[in-house]
Amino acid sequence: QPHFLFNSMNTIASLIATDPEQAEEAVLDLSELFRASLRTGDQLIPLAKELELCQRYLAIEALRLGPRLKLEWHIAEGLERQVIPPLTLQPLVENAVYHGIQPRPEGGTVRIEAEARGNFVYLLVQNPKPDGNGSLHSGNRMALSNIQARLQALFGEPAVLKHSHQGDVYTVTLRLPRTTQKP
Repeated sequence: QPHFLFNSMNTIASLIATDPEQAEEAVLDLSELFRASLRTGDQLIPLAKELELCQRYLAIEALRLGPRLKLEWHIAEGLERQVIPPLTLQPLVENAVYHGIQPRPEGGTVRIEAEARGNFVYLLVQNPKPDGNGSLHSGNRMALSNIQARLQALFGEPAVLKHSHQGDVYTVTLRLPRTTQKP
């Protein structure tokens, strides 16, 4: 997203004089995000790799949003090798920040969960409900549609993407068949 790139570059530029080590780390995080977006040959990657990408993205946003961005991670052990299409969870986290945290002067919490139940793995991203009449922004709808299409192509009907509003919380849930990558 051009806004993310522009905001990231401005944040990095402001850090160069005051905290060059943090600026360097942000450049490395940003370059890894772009490397992942250009890597089109991988159909499936380990969940651990996708979560690392989310962490890099959130580290950059934390520089910009400061204490307005709060994070809760609840990742069940043993899911590191669960396979997921690349750039599936990260865009959901990006939408959570862009629509649920950034517009709010007080910020809010993004919650990321992963757990196994039976033959499925459930991934959840929650954020404060975006302002407005409850309708989804077109960019968010497009991201959800693209992710749903990729999940269906790779996993078929067992893969599900749902989104809901409950109270003041917006939630996106992914259900994937429990499948691990061979070591």
